[in-house]
Amino acid sequence: MRNTAILLVDCPDRKGIVATVADFLYSHGANILHADQHQDNEIQMFFTRIEWALDEFDLDEAAFREQFQPIADGFHMHWRLEYSSASMGVAIFVSRELHCLADLFYRHGAGELRCRLPLIISNHPDGRPLSEFHGIPFHHIPIDPAHKREAEDGQLRLLEDSGVSVIVLARYMQILSPEFVARYPGRIINVHHSFLPAFSGARPYHAAYQRGVKLIGATSHYVTDALDEGPIIEQDVTRVSHRCELEDLIEKGRDLERVVLSRAVRWHLEHRILCYANKTVVFD
Repeated sequence: MRNTAILLVDCPDRKGIVATVADFLYSHGANILHADQHQDNEIQMFFTRIEWALDEFDLDEAAFREQFQPIADGFHMHWRLEYSSASMGVAIFVSRELHCLADLFYRHGAGELRCRLPLIISNHPDGRPLSEFHGIPFHHIPIDPAHKREAEDGQLRLLEDSGVSVIVLARYMQILSPEFVARYPGRIINVHHSFLPAFSGARPYHAAYQRGVKLIGATSHYVTDALDEGPIIEQDVTRVSHRCELEDLIEKGRDLERVVLSRAVRWHLEHRILCYANKTVVFD
């Protein structure tokens, strides 16, 4: 387990930000391991992520916050401090398609996703055997449109009792209410197909196959009240041709969904993402 601190900052762009922050960290014994920055010239905003080793750093969290705040005020910063040793609790929501769930289980077991997985929540029982095989508690909460509020209240109680801070929608085929989303702003990650051109509805692969598309993809994004319009974290595409049958499109789409979702979750867990203006900066 890494023993590092991570500082993420966004603020109006001006001279001296990097030098001031670097001097502050150096003066307290920080050994900077990674530093990345980005300027959005259109809106004159500056973004940075700095990660440093804590071995010889002489400030605890409370002291850091107190001593860094005057710098933040001087540059009008929005900022947050994270620690790599803190393990986030992640809940996975799933319906009947289990390919993303299985991939997340594998990557978690392989150490690629450093987090806790305290529970799986589903509106169908299909994922129970897979979850129990991996030793993760599975909760089946059916969704009745007439009693959706009660179902979400039950989900929220489970999440609170389990200390969950991040929710991953691994092909969870239900729309979360605005009240639910408001409880986890910027902490719900979804994945879905992204065909070019776009096809909506319950059978997008069938519609794309009938149209003869030559490119399919997947998109992972943060969930907001606007359906599938939250800040995009990651996307990927693959080419298809007239030789591809419907089953080929579905298989290729599932592969893309696995990879795109796992990247988004990993980057979130590693504190590599800053959101602004309904889009994201994803630091290397």
